[in-house]
Amino acid sequence: MEQEIKKTLAAAEEVMNKAIERMEKELVRVRANKATPSMIDSVKVDYYGSMVPISQVANVNTPDARTLSVQPWEKGMLTPIAKAITDANLGLNPQNNGDVIIISIPPLTEERRKALVKQCKTIAEDAKVSIRQGRKEANESIKIIQKNGLPEDLAKKAETTSQDITNKFIATVDRVIAEKEKEIMTV
Repeated sequence: MEQEIKKTLAAAEEVMNKAIERMEKELVRVRANKATPSMIDSVKVDYYGSMVPISQVANVNTPDARTLSVQPWEKGMLTPIAKAITDANLGLNPQNNGDVIIISIPPLTEERRKALVKQCKTIAEDAKVSIRQGRKEANESIKIIQKNGLPEDLAKKAETTSQDITNKFIATVDRVIAEKEKEIMTV
């Protein structure tokens, strides 16, 4: 019985870990105030009839905090890459200089910063929902184990442990979001 509870709690913790990982991946895509190659990870470019990520047809670098540089492996890809970045509606304006595409990252307005913070809070809330779902599944499993003969005091202890794990992950989400909010709001 104790082994079943350990497996149940480990499964819940795994669900919660995945929620945190997913949230962190989504937060990387939210532009703070500096240029990062991940800003254009979602952009796909037409490469001989196939839609592929820019990273598969070019090197993406950050020469400084406000600039992205995209250097295609084939000169013929300059125009399609610039068009793909423009069409992606990311608010970026690529400049093709014949060798490389330069993207200057405009400073964020106060209004845009607030919108990005709101977007981050939505991402965090989704993560919290997933974490709570993990707790709910664990508690349901504990109730089933209890019906199969687990003493009530052990079931209550397992539910308390499940809540403690949930609280730990919710605190992690709150900490990560607070850091991201601070990063976005810093001028």
